[in-house]
Amino acid sequence: MARLVRKEDKGPMPVKVGGESKWICMCGLSSNQPFCDGSHKKTLDEQAGKVYVYNRDGTRTEAH
Repeated sequence: MARLVRKEDKGPMPVKVGGESKWICMCGLSSNQPFCDGSHKKTLDEQAGKVYVYNRDGTRTEAH
C-alpha cells in the first residue's frame, strides 16, 4: 500500500535531551529516523509551487 505524506520543512529541529543536542528530521528523508542525517540538503533547490516525490534511493521526480 502506498502512502503520500506532505512535508514542507527543509531542515531539522534542534532539541536538547539530557543536556545533549539532537537534531530531529523534519523533511522525512533521513534514513536514520527520527534523527537528521543531512538528507534535507536534497531539498535546497526545490522550486516554489512544485511538488516533488522522493524515492527510497533518494532520487527525486516532479509530480504532475
